[in-house]
Amino acid sequence: MRSTITRREIFNSAHRLYRPELSDTENIAIFGKCAYPNYHGHNYELHVTLTGEIDPYTGFVYDIADLKKIIKEEVIEPFDHRNLNLDTQDFAHLNPTVENICVVIYNKLRPRIDAKYDLKVKVYETIRNYSEYPV
Repeated sequence: MRSTITRREIFNSAHRLYRPELSDTENIAIFGKCAYPNYHGHNYELHVTLTGEIDPYTGFVYDIADLKKIIKEEVIEPFDHRNLNLDTQDFAHLNPTVENICVVIYNKLRPRIDAKYDLKVKVYETIRNYSEYPV
């Protein structure tokens, strides 16, 4: 029998959305206040969902303690209380939009979780804005 398990985590990060080849005025025209030169922050809410067979012995789809550890190592430690543009290699040359953050997190987690599990990542940038990958 297949089922789904989701782990929710929170991390706080600063970022700036901009294209370095554009002026501040041009960036603000495209990205709005998210392009202000001095950065801004969000309390990101991360949902990591695994779908797979329920183990008849444990009753688990996946050990949530193991999932928590993987998320901590791959996402929380490198991203929490960091400036994504300046403090991470993941966004050194990639605009840290919520869409890109979601894909980066998926790509960090996927190698750590057996392919027999379907993996979905959802990142809320605000209570109104989120991205989900894959779709």
